[in-house]
Amino acid sequence: MVLDAGMSGRSRPGVSVVMPVLDEGPHLAEAVDAILSSEYDGPLEVVLALGPSRDDTDDVARALAAADARVLLVSNPSGRTASGLNAAIATASYDVIARVDGHAIIPSDYLAVAVRTLDETDADNVGGVMGAEGVTEFEQAVAAAMRSWFGVGGAAFHIGGQPGPALTVYLGCFRRSALERCGGYDESMVRAQDWELNHRIRSSGGTVWFTPDLHVTYRPRPSLGALARQYFEYGRWRREVAQRYPETISPRYLAPPITLIGVAAGTALGLAGVAARRPAIAALGFAAPAAYATATAIATAKAARVLPWRVARHLPAVFATMHSSWGAGFLLGAR
Repeated sequence: MVLDAGMSGRSRPGVSVVMPVLDEGPHLAEAVDAILSSEYDGPLEVVLALGPSRDDTDDVARALAAADARVLLVSNPSGRTASGLNAAIATASYDVIARVDGHAIIPSDYLAVAVRTLDETDADNVGGVMGAEGVTEFEQAVAAAMRSWFGVGGAAFHIGGQPGPALTVYLGCFRRSALERCGGYDESMVRAQDWELNHRIRSSGGTVWFTPDLHVTYRPRPSLGALARQYFEYGRWRREVAQRYPETISPRYLAPPITLIGVAAGTALGLAGVAARRPAIAALGFAAPAAYATATAIATAKAARVLPWRVARHLPAVFATMHSSWGAGFLLGAR
């Protein structure tokens, strides 16, 4: 199926941008304007799935729809991301479905590059880099951690890489036929619904394609507490994916829970050794937290080469929060 008419001489396919929206009042207008003003010369619409927001999101959305007929509104009473995406997809008019978040600002060429990549690769879903960029010093530290191998592992959508097939990608631009073939997003998944859907696409014989040419700015969480809650949920729902699809378990996903167990058990053993005045036992126990602290210090020093000191000083706490929260969530699992 040819999508990009730049090579075929036909008109470009229509693109439906689907966006689940909840408490996005401060960001929604900018996000939608970036889509509507993008450099894409085919038919375009934006479908906003409105959850039960507590701010002025609905008022902003209604104003956007009144100002431009390309903006459509659907209800998402549960407020969950997967159900909102499915509701928006059901309303969408076109054969290309691009997911965009309510606080994401896509580049002007994002849709054109995505459609061209779908056409050139014959993939079912294409996506790119989750470009974490912070505003405050703390957010900049989180962004640096999210772009580092030590912080999040080697996933291309975090740290970049060469174009090619991938396990998952950030956001995604899909063929509608692939979504229909796989049954859309799993609404039982509160988090990790992208990873789970991409797994089903690949299992059905489709291809998920990563390209660094797609780059979307992502704003990190503004505090350690918010970061801990985010990564705890990530870990919980990645455990759910692992339980459903055991073949997807990899060392990268097991590293945080194993590290958490090792550091906690080692610290307890070390303290017991100190209390019992057994230096050998204390040294053995403290070896695990010492090893993690050393690895964190090395990763921080490496990042500090390109970061201001006032930003880099947050990295040890950021790394520890991300790893321990993700690990704890994975160990406890989803409700």
